[in-house]
Amino acid sequence: MSQGNTGVTTEVSAVKQCETPAAQSACSVLEVLGRVSGKWSIGILLVTTQGPARFTELERQVKGISRRMLTLTLRNLERDGLLTRTVYPTVPPKVEYTATPMACELYDSLVLLTGWAERHLHEIDRARADYDDVLAAAEADRAPALAG
Repeated sequence: MSQGNTGVTTEVSAVKQCETPAAQSACSVLEVLGRVSGKWSIGILLVTTQGPARFTELERQVKGISRRMLTLTLRNLERDGLLTRTVYPTVPPKVEYTATPMACELYDSLVLLTGWAERHLHEIDRARADYDDVLAAAEADRAPALAG
């Protein structure tokens, strides 16, 4: 990863879709929901609402996240006002991330969302398998017709 490729990116693709005031409002809401509902954001916010967390602690507790994705997500959450980054003047520097009051307000909703996902995980897996079976059967029925 290059050192110059870790900045917070701004999204410009939505500009064309959000030209009217009503559309701009809807796009802003969708952008915020997209940001806070991402799997990495949820994991980070669930940890930081329990108290300050260092980078390596977040890396351990948010399963599967890469260092690059953790860095980018932390910067985006800080930019959105959901995290505060505190650097302590020690050697080596100590950096902690803390959820802001706005993120703490979001915590209850995140707990409800993750609880819902855990309760329905097996049902969703079963629905996906059923869907895939129906799709595979339909494709199998079509294959002889296409071959002949």
